[in-house]
Amino acid sequence: MSIVVAALARCFKYNGMTLPDIPGMCVEQVKEVYAAQYPELLTAEAQVGEVVRGVQEIAFKRAVGTKG
Repeated sequence: MSIVVAALARCFKYNGMTLPDIPGMCVEQVKEVYAAQYPELLTAEAQVGEVVRGVQEIAFKRAVGTKG
């Protein structure tokens, strides 16, 4: 029996859009990069999903609450 090591692809989802992965960055760093374009990501939570066919889906969910 041998062990096979394969690279895991990531897919980022936000507000119905698929955002490209940025290799070499952790999830929080990717979120910070996209926060420049989508400021609401600064308070969003990253929800890591299951791996399906070698792709791991990570969804950014906006924080829900009231101001003040």
